[in-house]
Amino acid sequence: MRAAQKACKNCSFISGDDKCPLCGNPTTKDWQGYVVIIDHTRSEIAQRMGINVNGRFALKVR
Repeated sequence: MRAAQKACKNCSFISGDDKCPLCGNPTTKDWQGYVVIIDHTRSEIAQRMGINVNGRFALKVR
């Protein structure tokens, strides 16, 4: 069974951890939708969201 995915309250990065592996802030299970960034240097969505690494990011985090 796969662990529940959680999103960071600060940077929206999605992981299974209680603390974000990118910025160290707490994560929550209360999030909706996600986007996968494959090449953050060329992604317009990544630029608009302020993302500077590749990975899965929640669109809405509460």
